[in-house]
Amino acid sequence: MNLRQYEYALAVADEGSMTAAAERLQVTQPSLSQQIGALEKHLGVRLFTRTPNGVTVTVAGRAFLAEAKIATTASRRAVTAARAAEGELAGELIMAVHMGLGARQLPQVMGELRQRHPKLQVTLHEETDLADMERLVRQGTLDMFLVHRIPAGCTFDAHTLGEEAYVAVLPKGHPLLAEGDALRLEDLSTQGWIRFRPASLLDDQLARLLADADLSPQTVARASQISTAVRLVAQGLGVTVIPASAVPEGYEELARPLLPSPTEPVLVGVRRNPGPVEAAMLDHLGRQNWCGTGLLRRAAAV
Repeated sequence: MNLRQYEYALAVADEGSMTAAAERLQVTQPSLSQQIGALEKHLGVRLFTRTPNGVTVTVAGRAFLAEAKIATTASRRAVTAARAAEGELAGELIMAVHMGLGARQLPQVMGELRQRHPKLQVTLHEETDLADMERLVRQGTLDMFLVHRIPAGCTFDAHTLGEEAYVAVLPKGHPLLAEGDALRLEDLSTQGWIRFRPASLLDDQLARLLADADLSPQTVARASQISTAVRLVAQGLGVTVIPASAVPEGYEELARPLLPSPTEPVLVGVRRNPGPVEAAMLDHLGRQNWCGTGLLRRAAAV
């Protein structure tokens, strides 16, 4: 039994098919099946149930794969730490991000890291639900996360990067855009609203803002992605409120600050006893502008 077999089993579970997993791993299907069979024989349990449409994970398989994921992640970190000790940042850093947070800053950070450390790979999980974020933390697969709120039960060290402001986004040609002033939520109470998937963090925040203002505007549409919501607004379907840094490029003129200005802290969580890779990412994140509307004004002026 070895880590390669763990990786094979995890790939089969992810793909739900021996054929698809073999293609992803770039091995032959007979070789993959042989390795999975050897692993099951060693464990004395069946990890997968073969079906006409592929494979499904057994109860024993789910228990094994949860630990196998932790083992392969630890192996990856060990290799990364060893290479970093020689001055080379390589391997994979896995990071989870609340939807929309850092939409402008993260691409710049990753571009800078790529230039300085071309062998380093960064994998992002864009999560919309707090439960999904907490699941990733429990699985032990994350190196870092970028959030507004620390997931429950998390033992990561938290660092504050700044305060994220929320802004209103209005349709092209809306009279309130012409005034150019900050808006109150009450100014938008008669408008149709573009909301987000129920139970998502962004929609929960929007619901709190509306409840605090004692408003119950009509919801005309829901979107699962911020970029989609902004495009719906631009076409005149309604208005919405989103984090300032999540306004897509080219749509800055549709955004207006709010009064009073709702904000949330921008927090980065880092695994305790971080290595050089996490430290490099934290350093680059700390250099970014996290003030929200200030960043938006700068982008609109370019």
